Amino acid sequence: MGGPIAVHGWLAAAGAVVVVGLAAALRLPGLDARGMFDADQGRHMLVLRAFVFDGVVPLLGPSTSIGNAHHGALYYLLLAPAAALSGASPVAVTLEIALAGVVAVGAVAWLARSIGGTAAGFIAGILYAVSASAVAQSVFIWNPNLIGAASAIALAAAWQAWSTRNAGWWLVAGAAAVATAQFHVLGAILTPILVTLLVADSRRRMRDIGDTGVIRRVAAGWVVIGLILYLPLIVHELTTGGAEVRALMAFMTGGGEAPSVGLPIRIVVIGLRVLCWPLTGLLTDAPAVSIVTAVSVLTLSVWLARRRRGAPVEAPAMAARWLGVGLLWTVIALSVGSPNLATVVPGLPNDDYHAFADPMVVVLVGVGLASVLRRAPGSRAAGVGRFAAVAAVVALLGWNLTHQPPPIAPDGGWLAARDAAARVTASAGSAPLLLASLPIFKGDDALRMPLEAAGANVVPAPSPSTGAGPVAPPVSTAAWVVLCDDRFRESIGLSCGGAAEDAWLRDPRSGFGGSGGTPRSATLRFEAAPGRWISVYDPPVR
Repeated sequence: MGGPIAVHGWLAAAGAVVVVGLAAALRLPGLDARGMFDADQGRHMLVLRAFVFDGVVPLLGPSTSIGNAHHGALYYLLLAPAAALSGASPVAVTLEIALAGVVAVGAVAWLARSIGGTAAGFIAGILYAVSASAVAQSVFIWNPNLIGAASAIALAAAWQAWSTRNAGWWLVAGAAAVATAQFHVLGAILTPILVTLLVADSRRRMRDIGDTGVIRRVAAGWVVIGLILYLPLIVHELTTGGAEVRALMAFMTGGGEAPSVGLPIRIVVIGLRVLCWPLTGLLTDAPAVSIVTAVSVLTLSVWLARRRRGAPVEAPAMAARWLGVGLLWTVIALSVGSPNLATVVPGLPNDDYHAFADPMVVVLVGVGLASVLRRAPGSRAAGVGRFAAVAAVVALLGWNLTHQPPPIAPDGGWLAARDAAARVTASAGSAPLLLASLPIFKGDDALRMPLEAAGANVVPAPSPSTGAGPVAPPVSTAAWVVLCDDRFRESIGLSCGGAAEDAWLRDPRSGFGGSGGTPRSATLRFEAAPGRWISVYDPPVR
């Protein structure tokens, strides 16, 4: 009697094991070298080191591109356990982020299965597991890399609340939505998508039982959760006179971010980026493939959302309308609020800024393709549709499996950063180290963090000024170390590898003495990563 159900259950369980196992296999190995380690990664690790070693609780998250504002501190608080248990090891912190990527895959599969059945869950899960973009987001330290897990959990919990009528899931969805916004300010775009389903649930409860009290309590719970998770920011604002609010207001009253292209073009470009990113990667890397993918996703979503005349709205159609409208809102909101996304800059990973939309895209594809495969046989159109669905899955799997991130990041990852720090300390000996970074608007954290982790005595750098004068200790007794990024040679004015570094140390504005004394010569100079030069100027022999 229970045979078919038992077999179906075993198949679902086996599919889940395959999906999660594949997600883990693609994300967990080689985390010491796979992810880049540059200024952002060093800065985040320095905050975590100060937190777990010195008890400096972060009240703000990483800085944003909006004036002097910041993302939420929840990012650091969630990564703190991995840092504390490992002695602030970047590998352990990256492992936590990679595990969050695996959780995201599981949540996407769960959401798709809840909407369209076992086949939908397996297709969505396997596509997200192998997604080269999702894998790349899971193997290095950066706040947007936790968005996928938070967004997927929020969407899955919201659908559970709707489909099971268990209002408790709305609290999970609300907490995950707040977390999404904390990891990146643009993640706040997700909340209205959840609210639309919450409002629909409220209206349904009013129609069926004439009471929406539980929904009002859920809404109040969202507010409480938000206040708790934003407590560090509240403390910061109370103790700084509202510095974050003032920074945001200054940015907005200053004109904000001037769009480089018109709104219609921004909507098209950003729409293409959102729809193709989790499936085929960056729009400009393979324009033809990306456009075909985006148009296919749009077509599949519209087909899935259709309603046959006189027939009730089934779960896949309902979900397609909800998620489809959610993606439309996402594209419009991004086009207005983040117009820079309409300009694709090679090497700038801002597609991660809309990673909260990735689960919606992948779930729509999984549910849509599963619906095509379930079409009743007997017609030529059904046969062609099933063939096309299988071909699409195979093509997407093949594309992503052949475009996985390399086993070693272009800059060598944490291993290369650690080795570079070891070379600097070996050259400088017991002398304190004084760091400078070129261009001056880019921090020296990519080198400072591994130096501090190695126990080096890194002293504060002098502040750049317009005046010249004698060099005061410890500047004169320290080994001077200059980190120069040649990718910014136009901003620097000279090429790294000698010319830029030497000129900066002779410049009175650098704070390193300028016109006073005999210029030092570099005793060690090497390219720690492509375009990233390190020069060590040892202190004079006394």
